[in-house]
Amino acid sequence: MSAQEIANKLWNLCNVLRDDGVTYHQYLNELTYILFLKLSEVKGFAEQIPEEYRWAKFTEETDNIEAFRLYREFLATVSSKTDSASIKDIYTNASTTLTKPVNFNTLVKAIDDLDWYEESDRDVMGDIYESLLEKNAGEKKSGAGQYFTPRPLINVMVKLMAPKLGEKWNDPACGTFGFMISADHYLKEKYDYRYTLNADQIKFQEEKAFSGVELVGDAHRLALMNARLHGMESTIYLGDTLTSLGENLKGYNGVLANPPFGTKKGGEKPTRNDLKYVSSNKQLNFLQHIYRSLITDGTGRAAVVLPDNVLFEDGDGQRIRKDLMEKCNLHTILRLPTGIFYAAGVKTNVLFFTRGKNDEANTQNVWFYDMRTNMPSFGKRTPFTEKAFEDFITAYTGGICADDVMKNYEAEIDEEKRKTITDERWQCISLAEIEKKNYSLDLGLIADSSLSNSEDLGEPIDIAKDALAELQSITEQLNAMIKELN
Repeated sequence: MSAQEIANKLWNLCNVLRDDGVTYHQYLNELTYILFLKLSEVKGFAEQIPEEYRWAKFTEETDNIEAFRLYREFLATVSSKTDSASIKDIYTNASTTLTKPVNFNTLVKAIDDLDWYEESDRDVMGDIYESLLEKNAGEKKSGAGQYFTPRPLINVMVKLMAPKLGEKWNDPACGTFGFMISADHYLKEKYDYRYTLNADQIKFQEEKAFSGVELVGDAHRLALMNARLHGMESTIYLGDTLTSLGENLKGYNGVLANPPFGTKKGGEKPTRNDLKYVSSNKQLNFLQHIYRSLITDGTGRAAVVLPDNVLFEDGDGQRIRKDLMEKCNLHTILRLPTGIFYAAGVKTNVLFFTRGKNDEANTQNVWFYDMRTNMPSFGKRTPFTEKAFEDFITAYTGGICADDVMKNYEAEIDEEKRKTITDERWQCISLAEIEKKNYSLDLGLIADSSLSNSEDLGEPIDIAKDALAELQSITEQLNAMIKELN
């Protein structure tokens, strides 16, 4: 059974539990608790679970009420009975939303009946879990889309940043840890650790190379689980980067992030002493934190997803953008298409920059690529994949990867070749021009053909077709569930 098939079966179990009042988001947390027990057996770390709570105890218990009692006891006590730091964190303040012992038994039996051993891929368990996270993010009622970045975008950002062995990477608003897991996977694909690294180097990659911070307790738990299932023992702090915690997060070779949108509750400003400019706009504070957290040897680099308002907001926004371009070479801004995030209508960008060795005059020109204007509406009919980034990658690197663009692209930027790229979406704007616009970066968009053609109904029709395709998909899932129940 493939990883996707297993993920689909696990997700469909949620429908069985609806009569227990379990929402999709609660279900994923519940599934995380139970799934971790099973996977500790499959992946060979069951000895870290106290013996009285190991998977076999639940599958061998014939009394549903006793099994459920043991499960609740496990959730309440495991953090105090294990020496594993990640297990302590995953089960901190854990509790069940299930109320019926028979539903707990349904989950245990369904999980135990799945064939977990057919796939040989070392990360298949992690792939299954990430599929569940993506399904949860796609379920609008779960609210999880706010901390889920589309996988194709994550993978492209990682490959263009090209992490190296021995480097330290961080995500200060890590959600379910997707950026760092993709960066780790990138290196594992490129190098076979067993033959290229010694024991100390492997330990560094597993424990120190990647780290993150997450504010939301549930997302933090999912991040820990996700990392563990990908063979990572990374430090993932539960906390707020915009407090004093963030003052110690520095010296990174790279940062990849999609900071949360909006303002702090009540318009509060960050409680930090090291930020030169403080704002009630969280993204502006995160941006400032990120470029300040990079190593200053000329190699510290970042790729950050930010909404449009960061590009043009006055006051602190203008001052922070100027500070960014002084301290870093802000070499590229990608104007992303709308509709790729689960929050409808959000307009976003990716800022790519490198921290300079000094804090002055590091940006001379900014290259913009417009993936937004006159682009197809991504959805069921037009899936959003890495292929959508082909032309941007060619422009970004200067055409180095043009012949084999999607197979292997490590972003060695050739500034001279970038100038030769002939693509209407690709344009260079000098610092002098940006200064004339009071450091606004809301630039680089080409003419929108739909503005000159009021009869162009392509996008609404695409949206309607996407909605119909989604309805058909839901109908197919319901029919499959009815067939299984019968």
